[in-house]
This record gives sequence, structure tokens and C-alpha cells, in this order.
Amino acid sequence: MTTMTETSARFREFKMPDVGEGLTEAEILKWFVQPGDTVTDGQVVCEVETAKAAVELPIPFDGVVHELRFPEGTTVDVGQVIIAIDVAPGSGDAPAPAAAPAQEPVEAPEAEAEPKGRTPVLVGYGVAESSTKRRPRKGTAAAPEAAAVAAAVQAELNGHGASAPAPAVTAPAGAPAGGRPLAKPPVRKLAKDLGIDLATVVPTGKDGIITREDVHAAAAPAAAEAPAAVASPVAPEAPAAALPAAVSDSARETRIPVKGVRKAIAQAMVGSAFTAPHVTEFVTVDVTRTMKLVAELKEDKDMAGVRVNPLLVIAKALLVAIKRNPEVNAAWDEANQEIVQKHYVNLGIAAATPRGLIVPNIKDAHDKTLPQLAEALGDLVTTARDGKTSPAAMAGGTVTITNVGVFGVDTGTPILNPGESAILAVGAIKLQPWVHKGKVKPRQVTTLALSFDHRLVDGELGSKVLADVAAILEQPKRLITWA
Repeated sequence: MTTMTETSARFREFKMPDVGEGLTEAEILKWFVQPGDTVTDGQVVCEVETAKAAVELPIPFDGVVHELRFPEGTTVDVGQVIIAIDVAPGSGDAPAPAAAPAQEPVEAPEAEAEPKGRTPVLVGYGVAESSTKRRPRKGTAAAPEAAAVAAAVQAELNGHGASAPAPAVTAPAGAPAGGRPLAKPPVRKLAKDLGIDLATVVPTGKDGIITREDVHAAAAPAAAEAPAAVASPVAPEAPAAALPAAVSDSARETRIPVKGVRKAIAQAMVGSAFTAPHVTEFVTVDVTRTMKLVAELKEDKDMAGVRVNPLLVIAKALLVAIKRNPEVNAAWDEANQEIVQKHYVNLGIAAATPRGLIVPNIKDAHDKTLPQLAEALGDLVTTARDGKTSPAAMAGGTVTITNVGVFGVDTGTPILNPGESAILAVGAIKLQPWVHKGKVKPRQVTTLALSFDHRLVDGELGSKVLADVAAILEQPKRLITWA
């Protein structure tokens, strides 16, 4: 028999780490391992999404996966155990998982109804050891009768049962009196997405468990009643025509939980918009010479292997403008009532990703040559598109560029990234009539917009920065003369 000390030494638990700066929770997006799989030190075992990014978590020791504490889609607090590893798999029979025994899960009786091939620990709530056990079900003696009543009522709700009166059931069968309705996490999420209160759903699963079919059935009564009302011979009026409007609400709307990156974006934008007094200035500029420079750089052997585009030159122009006006590269410290001037530039690039807007930044962009800046921009974009941007890559930005021109938009009024004092929006570059050397000619033209925090950036300073960027894009040789 394995002693407690031996068991404790044999199994090691891996807790949800703080993968960002002070983040308190993360959602498990995907498990890459299952109980019984062999893992090695540094192997990625799961992918989690924080409020900032999706991050892959490596396991820090060798062994065999003994237990997964949470299923995919669960939001877990930092510090909670998410996986247990058997680091000495050959030393005898392993005890059943503490949170969910392999054969008879304590915290999720519904697992008994699942196929035997299912991993029990992925069913139910699977939280830390101190909170996994659930009190025994009440009223088990009346289970057959309750199940029969529940089945009859559910059949009626589905629109194909007998006309037995539903009021005979006053509470969901099998649900603990005054307690929380019993359902698996995926079923709870489905009910939340459909706007269904689980307390009103009649369970048909074993031991009073609410199933996915029960939730769908609870969402369907209105749709089931509509055809009946239309077919009724005692309905000569127009209610039948009005019914689709009432029925179509759930079908025409989708509710998406606000979490992860989207939640962080919302909080950051609201906090920025209602904390920093924004001022936005605009300038329209002829960038024909910049476009010619971009074409020439693409043919330059020193730029071989890196991506050259207008954003590269615009980024360099902004860095030069900041060098000429360093006071703009600062932050407002509300707690200490100080303006913090930064003597470095971490240049943020707003990127649209499948998970939402993120703003990774190029560290010490002010020290990079043009080829180095081009390489950093390429790596940043590729990493963002692949969803591999780390929280560290998005921390510590000082000023940002957002290129709305890629969507064909002329310009916008960008909101400051929290903790920064300025953000430059770049509009679409279009061929337009322009007065050049006294004559109207077709020229490549764009509109720039600079938003800045008016607490620490006065109108004069903001105008100088924007004017310098525009001047460089109009005459790119200023990259040399001003740098």
C-alpha cells in the first residue's frame, strides 16, 4: 500500500501561473495532453487565454499525466492546480485522482451516464480539492417517479408529447431544494448563450442532471407554439402574422460572453477614454516621394529578406519626430501626480487578430536601424496573426501607430493605449488631385491623425509632432537631415 508521504512525493501538481502582469485568471482553451500521456520537462500541455493574449503553458517536470483538474473552456484563478503529474509512474498502482476518482466521480455523478471511454476528470466542475465534493443527492427514492414526470413534461415542451397538464411539476425534478440546478459546465455555457435560466429548465438526465437537449427544449416552446397557433381553426385574426416577431428574438440575436482579450480591450478603452482628455489633430499630406522611396528600398540588397512597406517609413518618421520632440514620449502618473518622461521608445503597432485588437510593441525601437526596424515589424505582425503574441510583448509601450488605411479608411480619432500619451492613425494612401509646383497633378495623398493626452501634451507640442511626421513623409530625405 502506498503511504501518504510516498504518494505526496510521487505526484506533482502544476498550478495556473501568472502569465501576464498581475493577471488573476485565465481560460483553458485547449488541452494538448490527456491522462496517461507521457510528458517531458518543457513540453506544452495546454493553451490558455488571459485578458491580454493566448499563451501556451509548458510543464516544468517529467512524468505521466495523472489528472486534468479542469475541462476546456473553464476560467481558472491564478494559483489553482490545473494538472497533476505522476513523476514516478513505475512505483506501483496510482491512487485515484483526488478531485475526481477514475471510476466513480464524487463531484460529477453524471459521468456514470457517459461512455466508458470518457475521462471522468473532464466532466463536472473539477475544481481544487477543498471544493470538489458535493453533498449526496436528495430524494433518490423518488427518482423513477420524478424521471417519469420530467420526461412527460419535457415531451410536452418539445411539442410532441401528450396533453398532460404541465403545472403538476412545480420545480425541476432532481434539483436540490433551494440549491443550484445541476448541469455540466458546457451545458451552463449553452444556457447562458441562449439566455435560459437553468432554474426554469426541467431536467431529464440521471439524478436530475440538466442536459443540452433540456436547454434546447426550454428555448423552443415559443417556436413550438407558433405553428400550433397558426393551425388552430379558432384563430381568424392576425395574431399568426405577429407571432414570428416574438419568436425570432433568440434566432436573430447571438449573445457572446465578454471575456479574455475582448474584455481587456473594453476595460482599457473605457478607462482611457474617460481618464485621459483626448485631443485629435489631422493633417493631409502628399506622400508621393515616400512611395517612391518604398519602391526603391524593395530593390535595395540591404533590405533583402525583410518586408518593406509604407508603414516602415511612417514608423521611422514618427521615431524621428519623437527625437525632435521628446516631451511627447511620456506618461501621466496619477498616484504620484508626476509626468514620467521616457528616454526610450517602445513603439506599439495596433494589430487586428481573430481574438480582437492587440497592441504589441517593438522594444527600444529608437535604437534600431531601418533594416532592424523592418525585421521587428515583420516578426511582430507574423506573431500577432498566429495568435502567439505574449503578454510581455504588449507591455511597456510608450507610443502607438494604428494603420486604419489598410481597411480603405481615410482616417479616424484613435483612443490612446492606456499608459501612453500619443497614438498616430494612418489613413489610406490614395491617388488624388494635388497642387504640386503650381500645377494640379495626381499625387499619392494620405491623412494622418494624432491623438494625445492633453494633461501632459499641449496643443503646440502635439502639433509639432504631427507636423514633423508629415514633413518627413512629404520629403523623406529629412530622415537623414533631421536624424
